[in-house]
Amino acid sequence: MRLASFVVASSLASSLTLAGPRAAMAQAPAPAPVAVIPSAGIAVSAVGEEQITPDRARLSIGVQTQAATAADASTRNARLQRAIFDTLRALGIASEQLTTSGYNVFPEQVYDQPTRRTRITGYNVQNTVIVELRRIDQVGPVLDAVLSKGANLVSSLQFYSSEGEAARRRALSKAVERARADAEAMARAAGGQLGGLLELSSVYEPVRPRPMDMAVRAMAAEAGAQTPISEGTQTVAATVTARWAFVPR
Repeated sequence: MRLASFVVASSLASSLTLAGPRAAMAQAPAPAPVAVIPSAGIAVSAVGEEQITPDRARLSIGVQTQAATAADASTRNARLQRAIFDTLRALGIASEQLTTSGYNVFPEQVYDQPTRRTRITGYNVQNTVIVELRRIDQVGPVLDAVLSKGANLVSSLQFYSSEGEAARRRALSKAVERARADAEAMARAAGGQLGGLLELSSVYEPVRPRPMDMAVRAMAAEAGAQTPISEGTQTVAATVTARWAFVPR
C-alpha cells in the first residue's frame, strides 16, 4: 500500500510539472500584428549648368580646283594644298593637328538639249583638311594665311574647351544638388521628410563645340581686313533623375 501511494503521488506531481508550462504559454498574449506601410518615393529631375570659355578651335578648310581633265585638276589642287600645309606649319601648326577629312573628284556636266545627251565639260577636285588649333588667337592668322594661299572652301569653325569634361562633371554635381533641394521641398510640403536615396541616373550629354558662321569671316579676309574672332562663352548642361524615399511624420 505504501508503494502504491508513492507511485500515484509521483505520477500526479509529474503531470502537474508538465502541465505548468503549457498553461503559462496558453495564457500569454499574442504579439500585435506589424503594420506594413507601402514604400513611397519622391522622383525629381533637375538640370545643372556650368559656363566655360573655349580655349581650342576646330577649323575645316579646303581647296577646290577645276580643269579640263581630272589629272590637271588634281595637279593644281595638290600644288595649292601643299602651299597651304607649308603655311600652316610656318604658323606653328604641327602635323598631328592636320587631318584630311575628304578628297573628291567629280565631273562637271551639262545637258545638251538638241542631242538630249549629257556631256562632260571638265572636272572638279576637292581636298578638305581639319585643323585643330590649341590656341584661340591662332584662328584669325590661320584663316587669313590659308585664304591668301588659295583655300576657297572654309566650311566650319567650332570652338570648344579642353576642360569640357571637367565642366560637365561640375554641372552634374549642381544638378544633383538642385534635385535634392527640390525633393526636400516636396517632402516638407507633403507633411514628411526625405529618406534615403533610392535611384540616381543621368543621360550622357557630350559637350558639343560651338559653331561659328564662316561666311562673314571669309568675306572679311577676302577684303584684306584681319579676320576678327570672338570665342564668347559656352554653356555646359547636365540632367539627372533621382528618387528618394518619403518618410511620413
